[in-house]
Amino acid sequence: MRCTVIGLGEAGRTYAHALQGLGHDVLGYDVAPIPTPELRRAASMAEAVGQADVVIVMTTARASLPVARDAAPHLAPGTVYADFTSAAPSAKLALEQVLPAGVQAADIAILGPVISLGVSTPLMAAGPGAARIAEVMRPVGAPVEVVHGALGDAMAHKLLRSIVMKGIAAVVCEAVEAGHRAGYEEWVRGQIAAELAGDGQATIDRFITGSAKHAARRADEMAVVADYCQALGAPSHMSAAAHESLLALAESALKSA
Repeated sequence: MRCTVIGLGEAGRTYAHALQGLGHDVLGYDVAPIPTPELRRAASMAEAVGQADVVIVMTTARASLPVARDAAPHLAPGTVYADFTSAAPSAKLALEQVLPAGVQAADIAILGPVISLGVSTPLMAAGPGAARIAEVMRPVGAPVEVVHGALGDAMAHKLLRSIVMKGIAAVVCEAVEAGHRAGYEEWVRGQIAAELAGDGQATIDRFITGSAKHAARRADEMAVVADYCQALGAPSHMSAAAHESLLALAESALKSA
């Protein structure tokens, strides 16, 4: 297959090299002068996508639709156009209006850090070209879950996951930093580790029911936590946000009572 990878950052190069390793004819394209001596480069978008069977877009989210518009006049019917960017679901859905008829668009969500997991990073695919891009990516070692929905549905799953993954990361960083400044870092780390190692579904249920039931009291406690973090000289963004969230829960409970 002729596979074109647009966007040759670390993730783009990782997938380009893996596809090359399977014997595909891989062409790279990036407006930035990123050195890729082992990868053949196109000099223009027309050259990059004009004869491609599969186009893989690994740019920033902001470039998703501009890249699609640039590529559209040069894409042939039957080409799989797979957008791996972290653009919003609405932007992924807009590909239907940007790309020409006959091009099979796919919305791909990357569900992990490619820098550490490489091609084994889990992927989710949605849209008309989802099944075909899965057939291309699975042989390189990529686990691909196909979601039978519209463009944007894969990205919607990723964004919901990001609430948890990025939120947990931010809370852990804040707690460990505060613990370090207070002289209790190892104890804080132990508390976090014990919580993360528990029964996941039971923990989710406990968080939901407990937060709703004790929102007012917990809001007061998180206000104190935020003040304590500030006194330690540690960040308190997540603690302050938790305070606001719990206040809103408490107010909602009062209105529905």
